Amino acid sequence: MAIMKLIRPAFTVSAVMGAALFTGDVRAVPLLQNSQGAAVASPARQRDGSHDFDFLIGDWKAHVRRLPDRLVGSNVWVEYDGISNHKKLLDSNANFEEFEVHSPDKKLHLKAQTLRLYNPESHQWSIYLVDLDKGALGLPPVVGQFDGNRGEFYDQEDWKGRAILVRYVWLNISPKEARMEQSFSADRRKDLGSELDLSR
Repeated sequence: MAIMKLIRPAFTVSAVMGAALFTGDVRAVPLLQNSQGAAVASPARQRDGSHDFDFLIGDWKAHVRRLPDRLVGSNVWVEYDGISNHKKLLDSNANFEEFEVHSPDKKLHLKAQTLRLYNPESHQWSIYLVDLDKGALGLPPVVGQFDGNRGEFYDQEDWKGRAILVRYVWLNISPKEARMEQSFSADRRKDLGSELDLSR
């Protein structure tokens, strides 16, 4: 997502680890018995999530609330308005976003591009920041998947010299409304860092 341009990923962590850090909840995998009576983990049934981001395809109005000072207890938000346009690439499951917003006084400006790729083997999405000015992809990507109309994506990043966990949540609310939230955690607490509301 476009807001991700504000910080650079250091390395990724699994969605299960990320969910545990934010919620303290790790679910056990149900056990089955093999032919000798020993307990074995049942294979998780994977769903095809290749169309999970289809709800975003098209042009949107974007409203952003962003907390510039993160993980310090600040409650001073900056708001922006602009566009967030999404298109599929070469009739594939991959999609690309162009994002540009300004503060009401036009003094603050954010722009970014995002590439989202679906891996049919892992059933997960990788989301890359594209820095056209530098000609570079942000690595590693933010990784995650959807459960119904909610997608969660995690990475671990360096923020002012310390490792923090970052979570992005995408919500498919309706054909005319979508939302993305970006949260940060340095100590198992979740601090909201930015919100993006999209409307048509």
